[in-house]
Amino acid sequence: MKLKLALALALLCCAQGLSAQTRPRVPEADRVRLAEAFRLGETLGDRVWMGWGKAPFAVLLITPQGEFLVRHPKPPQDFTPVGHDPLLRGEVFFRKQTLNPALLATFPVGGVPTIVIGQAENTAAKTSTPWVVTVLHEHFHQLQYSQPNYYDAVGGLNLSRGDQTGMWMLNFAFPYADAGVKSRFEALSKLLAEALQARGKKDFSARLARYLEARRAFASALTPDDYRYFSFQVWQEGVSRYTEYRIAELAAKSYKPTKEFRLLKDYTPFGEVAERGYQGVLNELNTLRLEGYGRVAFYPLGAGEGLLLDRVNRRWRDRYFADKFYLEKYFVAP
Repeated sequence: MKLKLALALALLCCAQGLSAQTRPRVPEADRVRLAEAFRLGETLGDRVWMGWGKAPFAVLLITPQGEFLVRHPKPPQDFTPVGHDPLLRGEVFFRKQTLNPALLATFPVGGVPTIVIGQAENTAAKTSTPWVVTVLHEHFHQLQYSQPNYYDAVGGLNLSRGDQTGMWMLNFAFPYADAGVKSRFEALSKLLAEALQARGKKDFSARLARYLEARRAFASALTPDDYRYFSFQVWQEGVSRYTEYRIAELAAKSYKPTKEFRLLKDYTPFGEVAERGYQGVLNELNTLRLEGYGRVAFYPLGAGEGLLLDRVNRRWRDRYFADKFYLEKYFVAP
């Protein structure tokens, strides 16, 4: 009897061990990257945006092995639990791959705003440190979407034209190819770059005035719907790009990456990522073509306006969630 019991226990332990070995697991480099993104956000996020930590930080990671859902409070039924990950400090769920491994986006999964992202090497980020900063860009979208009146306010823009899927945000028929709109927008972008590079109070004031005057002229050349769409994209996507840069800049000054993250073969210091991000905004502002960029042209413009606002009105971020969609309002103190 004792022999049979011992044999049964041995078989059970063997089966459990085999199950643990065959259970899907987040690839190690991705575990380290995700853990660094969570840690960096917890350390610095509230220094950029108050309430940062109150937004959900659910992530769906797309890998060749399948898709891993991490820190999600209500996983959809097609995900299977695979256990608690102590490094990620959360439960992990798994399903077969269904999504494009190059994705970098945030959208509802199981009713919760979720970062949906491929591995660094499969996305535009390419390497670990820019990927971590991009995760925090996407977490800012989670913060936007989690505001109590966000969806009502977006609906109030009256831009969906019957689309209930939200795809209008990507596909809105903005006049990107209109010659007058293109020339005004591209001139506006260059003036913004000039203002950002101003030296001295007098030079800055003059360049700021030229930029704001050109911005008013650009707005007046648009239809009301087109202007609301432009403003929405600058507010939502442009400020997310700004946030990405600010997080990297802060990390370079006051954050020590973990040893595990620094040991990744493609690790680069946050200071390098911040510098590339800033120069990237300036380069795009000076060279972009509206028709070729489409709505992505509004990203560097919004990021540049965020940087400009930091010089004009340091408290502009206090108004961002309360007074939505029109960054030009923040250039004037309330």
